[in-house]
Amino acid sequence: MDKWQVYMEIDQLLKQGFSKSKVAEKLGISRPTLYRYLNRNPQEMAEWMVTIQSREKKLDKYKELILSWLRQYPDMTAAQVQDWLLEKYPSFEVGESTVRSYVRELRKEYNIPKETSPRSYEAIPDPPLGEQVQVDFGQTKNKKANGAGTVKLYFIAFVLSHSRYKYMYWLDRPFTTKDVIESHELAFQWFHGIPNELVYDQDNLLVISENNGDLILTEEFQRYKEAKKLNLFVCRKADPESKGKIENVVGFIKHNYAKHRLFHNLESWNEYAIEWLNRTGNAKVHNTTKKRPVEVFALEKQHLKPVTNIIDVQHNNNNSISRSIRKDNTIRYLSNRYSLPLGSFHKYKEVYLTVVNDEKLIICSPDGEILAKHQISIEKGKLIQDRKHQRDRTKGIDAFINSVATYFDNQELAHEFISRLREKNPRYIRDQLQLILNSIKTNHSMIINSALDECIHRNLYSGTDFSDIIGYLKRQRPLHITENDNAEQLKRPTTMTSNWVMDTNASKREMDKYYSILEGDSQ
Repeated sequence: MDKWQVYMEIDQLLKQGFSKSKVAEKLGISRPTLYRYLNRNPQEMAEWMVTIQSREKKLDKYKELILSWLRQYPDMTAAQVQDWLLEKYPSFEVGESTVRSYVRELRKEYNIPKETSPRSYEAIPDPPLGEQVQVDFGQTKNKKANGAGTVKLYFIAFVLSHSRYKYMYWLDRPFTTKDVIESHELAFQWFHGIPNELVYDQDNLLVISENNGDLILTEEFQRYKEAKKLNLFVCRKADPESKGKIENVVGFIKHNYAKHRLFHNLESWNEYAIEWLNRTGNAKVHNTTKKRPVEVFALEKQHLKPVTNIIDVQHNNNNSISRSIRKDNTIRYLSNRYSLPLGSFHKYKEVYLTVVNDEKLIICSPDGEILAKHQISIEKGKLIQDRKHQRDRTKGIDAFINSVATYFDNQELAHEFISRLREKNPRYIRDQLQLILNSIKTNHSMIINSALDECIHRNLYSGTDFSDIIGYLKRQRPLHITENDNAEQLKRPTTMTSNWVMDTNASKREMDKYYSILEGDSQ
């Protein structure tokens, strides 16, 4: 709707009896704008329309440049247009809303619709100053400046959760653990301190196994964690609520800094990244906080722990072993077969193996994606298979709970036990249920029912405790149990003292017997 049409609509709606606030709401304009229209009669409005049509706009001298960007990259945002203008013309001073309005008019005038791929995030409360930094990885594919194809680039991003102050570091190859450690050192120097908590996604450069809640870190990162005294929090997969801020930052870096940017070399790419952080990433008003991260950071950095014992780590690529994938989605390593996710054979020609501490085998795709983790077997000719490669993930947690509970005679008691277990370990409930299920499938029903009773009686609510109780019961009970065995025998209390000892009475003598012995009388 053009300005003259808006002017006429205002007049019509007021004549129909609508209030000025309702008119502004219906036409989607602000009340100050409404009053500007009302302050002009039709003649003044017509003259004003002529002046604004012939008036030169601040961005007109950049019009052809902006048009060339929009035509080449239809999905380009107005925010990125503003950033590119700032990069090209450091003295450029035009407000964000002006750029947004100008880009919108150009798209409409030259019919350049914007291509979008929306993504939703859920907001969570901000932690206190200096409390938390969120960390995540990302990757992009950019054209080379010399026109010789494209290059895949990898980055790690950090954001302080309170101030939204950001840092990023790029490589032209997948990160190794040593690269991650070095990037942490650079980030801590950038922030002038270390926050109380570091939040990560599940990444195999940092975490070998969740171990049902007791994290097992890679050897290098474990040493680094202890040296720097870091507090880590690792999110479950598909858990955007725990790390929504860093996911937004990763998207911001991809679509504002990296998108459509030509790659010259890694050194200049990282230099431009720092300039972008100072110019846009940390200088723009944040949409949620309505503050500039750099201004809030001036206060937050006073709450960070000081950086001590700076660690110098040089880049180092771990040596990898290439292997071809077999038709059954396995690879061979040291005379054993190790499973891969279904479909890997058709998706990749080969994969790369990395051995961690001579115990853990990590299998990666050619582009660095972690496909599988296995414990290395010392046996020969074995198939080492990860249940996750066959697990039916369509089954919900509630359905899984009901399925496990059916194995017990007293399903109501089983549900009570699992409910308490879920309260204690909500993030690891699936892993806990899997531990219980594994124990159930390899033991007699009378044993598992007795184990359930013992866990409830002793207030033990974890899959590990359930498994340990089964092992204890098996050591205390006969090894060969049949359906005809006495069930009461299995349900007796698991005390360290057997019942026959408790029921035995020691023989007693009369005191005269002892007196005779002491006086020397023979008996």
